[in-house]
Amino acid sequence: MLPAEVPRPYLGPSALLLLQLLLSPTSAFFPNFWSLLAAPGSITHQDLTEEAALNVTLQLFLEQPPPGRPPLHLEDFLGRTLLADDLFAAYFGSGFPSRRFRAALGEVSRANAAQDFLLTSKNDPDLHFDAERLGQGRARLVTALRETVVAARALDHTLSRQRLGAALHALQDFYSHSNWVELEKEQPHPHLLWPRQELGSLAQEIDHTCSDCEQLSCLGNLLDFRLLTSGYFGTHPPKPPGKCSHGGHFDQSSSQPPRGGINKDSTSPGFSPHHKLHSQAAKLALLASIQAFSLLRSRLGDRGFSRLLDITPASSLSFVLDTTGSMGEEINAAKIQARHIVEQRRGSPMEPVHYVLVPFHDPGFGPVFSTSDPDSFWQQLSEIHALGGGDEPEMCLSALELALLHTPPFSDIFVFTDASPKDAFLTNRVESLTQERHCRVTFLVTEDPSRVQIRARREVLSPLRFEPYEAVALASGGEVIFTKDQHIQDVAAIVGESMADLVTLPLEPPVVVSGRPFTFSVDELLQRITVRIHGEISTFWIINPAGVFQGQEEGEGPLGHTRRFGQFWMVTMNDPLQTGTWEIQVTAEGTPRVRVQAQTSLDFLFHFGIPVEDGPHPGLYPLPQPVAEHFQHPSYWPCPSVPLRGLQTLLLVEVTGPGSRGNSGDHKPHFSHVVLRGVPEGAELGWVPLEPTGPRERGLLAASLPPTLLSTPGPFSMELIGQDGRGRGLHRAARQPCTVVPVLLELSGPPGFLAPGRKALLSLHITSFLGPQDLDLRTSVNPSFALTSNLSRVRLGRNESAWGRLWLEVPDSASPDSVVLVTVTAVGREANSVPPTHAFLRLLVLAPAPQDKLAASAHSTGPALTTARPAVRLSTLVTPGRAGGGMVGNPWWGTVGGMLLLLSLVSW
Repeated sequence: MLPAEVPRPYLGPSALLLLQLLLSPTSAFFPNFWSLLAAPGSITHQDLTEEAALNVTLQLFLEQPPPGRPPLHLEDFLGRTLLADDLFAAYFGSGFPSRRFRAALGEVSRANAAQDFLLTSKNDPDLHFDAERLGQGRARLVTALRETVVAARALDHTLSRQRLGAALHALQDFYSHSNWVELEKEQPHPHLLWPRQELGSLAQEIDHTCSDCEQLSCLGNLLDFRLLTSGYFGTHPPKPPGKCSHGGHFDQSSSQPPRGGINKDSTSPGFSPHHKLHSQAAKLALLASIQAFSLLRSRLGDRGFSRLLDITPASSLSFVLDTTGSMGEEINAAKIQARHIVEQRRGSPMEPVHYVLVPFHDPGFGPVFSTSDPDSFWQQLSEIHALGGGDEPEMCLSALELALLHTPPFSDIFVFTDASPKDAFLTNRVESLTQERHCRVTFLVTEDPSRVQIRARREVLSPLRFEPYEAVALASGGEVIFTKDQHIQDVAAIVGESMADLVTLPLEPPVVVSGRPFTFSVDELLQRITVRIHGEISTFWIINPAGVFQGQEEGEGPLGHTRRFGQFWMVTMNDPLQTGTWEIQVTAEGTPRVRVQAQTSLDFLFHFGIPVEDGPHPGLYPLPQPVAEHFQHPSYWPCPSVPLRGLQTLLLVEVTGPGSRGNSGDHKPHFSHVVLRGVPEGAELGWVPLEPTGPRERGLLAASLPPTLLSTPGPFSMELIGQDGRGRGLHRAARQPCTVVPVLLELSGPPGFLAPGRKALLSLHITSFLGPQDLDLRTSVNPSFALTSNLSRVRLGRNESAWGRLWLEVPDSASPDSVVLVTVTAVGREANSVPPTHAFLRLLVLAPAPQDKLAASAHSTGPALTTARPAVRLSTLVTPGRAGGGMVGNPWWGTVGGMLLLLSLVSW
């Protein structure tokens, strides 16, 4: 049972934290870094969340020395800002990417911030410990943590991070919104995470708690008593006589006697009447957040906790395999590559953290095999053989969709087939899902679309039958490689290369034309460049910046090693690489396919956002997915995974890789502007400058994308232009294109978790900022539960919205602790209409624990969020005891910045 079976925490030397808190005197509990426009120099919910996560990550690294590398030493981290890049470089070695870790931290921190923006959560007192609903708030907090663990064990870490972000927001708010600090408490509340423990002496309805205060600063307005209370916010519920308000600019209740308030969200008296106590509240909120992360680590174990936050530079290995009778060579090639990857990387930082296998044929596909054990994966893969079937098309996209649902974000998926898809109607949905999951899909097709079929077939096959693969590969940042049976084992070597987390270098011009030269840029942070060329190639040559030439001759050349497998060429360049502009020219029948990839420590993550200037707190609402919520004013709409047509949008970029060591001051690489190009034609749509945001070490950049720049729905690519520390050019491209969507499509879940044998009500909201638009609405659910809707068609004018309801029936046979994915698609009814828009909603099927049933029915857990923004600045240092396996014996002793803090780390 979670976490009721855990003994109450205590303060003792068995878990000593040495903590340096760089909390400036203008710190604030506002949602995220964009809130700093209202409160410059602030610490936000995002800061507290990411600092806590990095503390516990450092704790894990200190306790588990990396194989083959010297252990980390605490003194190496004292007195300096703690960054994800530096942690990864110290633990795994230089050059290992931290982007997955930073993306996972971003999911948690954005889910945290969203609690202040979502209509169903921003004014709910139970989710913010407001209105003296402290017991109810604790029940919601504990439920969210329980859902975090259940979703993690169900291997849906996206949903787990969303629930964790919501839990941390409430936990942090307790120390700002209650009078715990005013009661002169110097440690986190000892019972807040344990529902069977008493919270203490709580103020009752008849107890007056505050006196009237006419000033902005109201530090002395709490009445002299030792009861625990919190302030009322807004008008729901109404503030009883004599009770405290939350206070501040956005709180309507603060104008009703007793006036004023008690929140410590910031040091600005305009927002926080108890602003002078902010630093104490922030310190306790940070300690409590560290405690929560440590409890999760003990509950999930070190391996499970590492997967929750993607604390690894390695990707996952995900195969989708055609198992029909003609696929013997392809299946053997997949087995050889999997075996090679498992054996070569076992015990190394790049050992895959997760394995997924989905077979398919016609008419079947699946089941999914998912594991973290490489030996189990190999055993399952070795049992697959080519049997039966033989006619095409087949259920390839259905199997790929299944793989996407079970593959962790930022992974590569490899599809082995020799047939076209029978389920091409899924193309657009799979495209959207690849972008929602940030997964790159590569198709290895042993069937050239121009050659005569040798398979038996029931119908004449179109020469365009492989276009769905091309569309999915384009949307995901992957590629389609056509080869032949005799070459598949050699060509499949790209599986291992792609698993090295390569970046694709942008080409100029972006579209390769036979006989015309094109270029790519090499900077000092690139290594292991590979040029892949496939098609009916006559000749090609490569020239480096010094004019050194290499042609298509196989073997070792002046620039690198060339290998040919039929119509597939691979040139591996020699390190060290000469920096500057390289040139390639290819002569071929038709359009040649060229891809240049490299390893690099310098990359970037991005998302889009809409500033929110009203509501409980100002900030930026960044979400990569249509969110389960609605807003009341167009300027406050959340942004989907891509820009929305008709709205001004902010592009937020987080540079990953440079860290702080050896890249200080003006010698750090930086990007100055972003170029947007149409896909696939490559035409430049425009460019906008990038402005640094926040402390420089965070690597955060922002650009405003005006509506005119994204006026046409459709995909576009994004390239960052800048300079390295020596003033030489930098050029990086986003791994996937984005899509401008025509409408905002939102899907929200029930207030609580799903339960077997019950029906759940979902809410659908669709808005157009340009019109008119005629749309059909289609729904699907995985697994195949019954789903009905009262809205199937809609016509929208400019700035018009429509609402609908969906009823999801969860059968008695539904597996507890499992995840359900609901998809709604809006499709234009005109033949040449705008591209479809998708909304995805993850819901957790959870059997209520006996002591949680009342809380589950009376107190909702809020809608499922889908978020992802990476971590950045952090300044907290910990010298913890072991949390991964319970209590520890040998604490570290010392002081950091003259501050010594004690925290108990206990296990659930």
